[in-house]
Amino acid sequence: MKAPNSQFLPVLCLVLAMFLWGSSFIALKVAFVDYHPMVVIFGRMAVASLAFLFFLPRFRKIRIRRQDWKLMGLMALSEPCLYFIFEAHALKNTTASQASVITTMLPLLISVASALFLAEKFSLQNLLGLLLAMAGGIALSLGATATEHAPDPLLGNFYEFLAMVCATVYTISVKSLTSRYPALFLTAVQAWVGAIFFTPFLALPQVPLPESLLLIPTVAIVYLGLAITIMAYGCYNFALSSMEAGKASIYVNLIPLFTMLLGWLIFRESFTSFQYLAALFIFFGVGLSQRFWGLGAKKMRG
Repeated sequence: MKAPNSQFLPVLCLVLAMFLWGSSFIALKVAFVDYHPMVVIFGRMAVASLAFLFFLPRFRKIRIRRQDWKLMGLMALSEPCLYFIFEAHALKNTTASQASVITTMLPLLISVASALFLAEKFSLQNLLGLLLAMAGGIALSLGATATEHAPDPLLGNFYEFLAMVCATVYTISVKSLTSRYPALFLTAVQAWVGAIFFTPFLALPQVPLPESLLLIPTVAIVYLGLAITIMAYGCYNFALSSMEAGKASIYVNLIPLFTMLLGWLIFRESFTSFQYLAALFIFFGVGLSQRFWGLGAKKMRG
């Protein structure tokens, strides 16, 4: 039996990870003003990859099982590779606050994936919560109006939803791997694969390379590489090694709270009354689903 405080550190890591992820939407919007999204994403991966070289002597002692290569590849392909492509397109078209609200669907998606691939219980209440959250996400998008920082909110929010699908695949993969590999090592694998994956994008003609380094967007890229790619993912992966994926995913609901506050402070972003109602639908759907998911899990354990 675990001590009462045994989950304190994982929970603290999750809260820190959610705050950092919430701030990442703001940092990306700031960097995208002056740099092409592919330049920003490659930059954050390169910064994190260089930082992880410090741990290379320790990582060399790790032996990867042959049967884990495919799962590790799926982990890295889903996030950061495909995830960041979708999120880059999302934040070019919608606001940071709206994109962060879409992330609240992640716990539901993880519950569905757990039911399909891990044989965990998925009840009628889970389905109802999922439908309510999806309806709220659609309403949030349809109620948005185009602005200078959000030219096509509907398309942007759809891209963010696709990013959440990738995050679901990532979470299920990491949960399977953390029992055999350190969380820091898995985070490093993400960074190295991401840097290699995004390098060819810099050669595309539609991706202009910066002629000079501007202070604010460059600082944002360094922040994304060190604070988000290393710290946030490291904290999240560590937490996944200590608790169930479904329970850990509930903390994703903190992301929009942090992002909306930061978005209001920095960009003066705001929602319409209709969008606030849509956001409440998402939170209610997530809460409904997660509450019954937890009860169902307790009953299943007998």
